[in-house]
Amino acid sequence: MKTDYTLSIFLVAIGIGLVACEDHRLSPNASFPERVNFVAQRQYPEGIAYSAQLDRFLVSSITQGKIGAVDINGNYTDLITPPELISSMGIKVADGHIFVCNSDQGVSIKSTPQTATKTAELLVFNLNSLLLERRVDLDDLYASPRHLANDLALQPDGTVYVTDSFAPVIYKVTSTGQGSVLVSNPLFSSATFGLNGIVYHPNGYLIVAQTGAGKLYKIDLNNNNAISEVGELPTLPGDGLTLLNQDLYVVTGSGSRVAQVRSTDDWKTASIVKTDEVGYNQATTNVAVNGSIYTLNARIGEISAAMGNTALLQSKDYSIQKFK
Repeated sequence: MKTDYTLSIFLVAIGIGLVACEDHRLSPNASFPERVNFVAQRQYPEGIAYSAQLDRFLVSSITQGKIGAVDINGNYTDLITPPELISSMGIKVADGHIFVCNSDQGVSIKSTPQTATKTAELLVFNLNSLLLERRVDLDDLYASPRHLANDLALQPDGTVYVTDSFAPVIYKVTSTGQGSVLVSNPLFSSATFGLNGIVYHPNGYLIVAQTGAGKLYKIDLNNNNAISEVGELPTLPGDGLTLLNQDLYVVTGSGSRVAQVRSTDDWKTASIVKTDEVGYNQATTNVAVNGSIYTLNARIGEISAAMGNTALLQSKDYSIQKFK
């Protein structure tokens, strides 16, 4: 459906592997507040990352198809406004590159009948030049009437894993840009939103949220990609996931709270050890910075409420909340 292309410079940069994910680096230059409020007209920023190099949070945009930057004082600027990005979703920063999911829920200023609910791509930008270096088409890898690339996880060897919320599939993209289906399973199906947030665990597996089912699943990369439900949890309709100090921070409750989830048996089972419900409203996902979790209040509920009438999407006030 779309063209996949690469630049030779990217093969050199990524071929050595993602030795460190910037989302989890310490920033030596700033003391972070408990809350960052920012103004960005009609941004609706579904994804958040942090770049120590830029000393900024990076936020995506469902409605604008761009990437913005927010400093700790709440100053927002457009960072990348590429024509290829229809609706930017999950975003990560690692080793001088920005990785972002490209989708189309039909509410972007760039939406077309050909792309709406049919788009799942991985785009990679150079953090220094801000130029697009790779565009990997994923929706052609799995036959489904609907697609939505939602979130991504990075493995240290350069492999990227991408969830599709409208098709029951997780994609795999190698460090050289080859896309494939990692797993597909009816467990990931949903009449509304299926797979959502995803993280890579250094013990060699993925943890993924199935929003519609309210469950977390483990995909064991060292055991033929075996899928198992993380047991003993209550219903947990998760959105974004972030792993910090072996605990998983799950945005849940339709974006009204963040749950700190812990496992003592390598994620066969888990339990909620703490829930923070102060300062969250229509939140989507989070990022680890300076040993703390910061969650994006993205006004995500307005997106579903405005389907069919995008003129309703006019919000400009957003915030980033620290987990306490």
